[in-house]
Amino acid sequence: MDTTAAEVAVTSTPVSTEPKPVMVLTERAVAQVKEVIEQQKLQDHYLTVRVVPAGCSGLGYDLNLVKDLKQGDLIWEQDGVKIATDALSTSYLKGTQVDYVKTDTSAGFKFENPNAKSSCGCGSSFSA
Repeated sequence: MDTTAAEVAVTSTPVSTEPKPVMVLTERAVAQVKEVIEQQKLQDHYLTVRVVPAGCSGLGYDLNLVKDLKQGDLIWEQDGVKIATDALSTSYLKGTQVDYVKTDTSAGFKFENPNAKSSCGCGSSFSA
């Protein structure tokens, strides 16, 4: 089952909330985030997704589990995972779907970003 925007609930907190999710996680991505949260006992943490300067294409993704958010962060909840991003990153992330991909040789989050005009050969950075 793929998660759609209609299935994402907005939480009520003192920081800004987004009426529609900026991006969505696939079922596999949600399961992976929940697994890490459980293993590291980080139940009260947020998954932050930010676009940062990185790589040969200029921009990259920064994912972290944090307890405290930054002033002005936009938050939403998807399938029990609290997600946050900053206002600057929202323009780069709108419409993005994040999957978790595991192969025999690697594992990691894969971003399908409709705002990326190009990406580097290794897939770790993009330009908008």
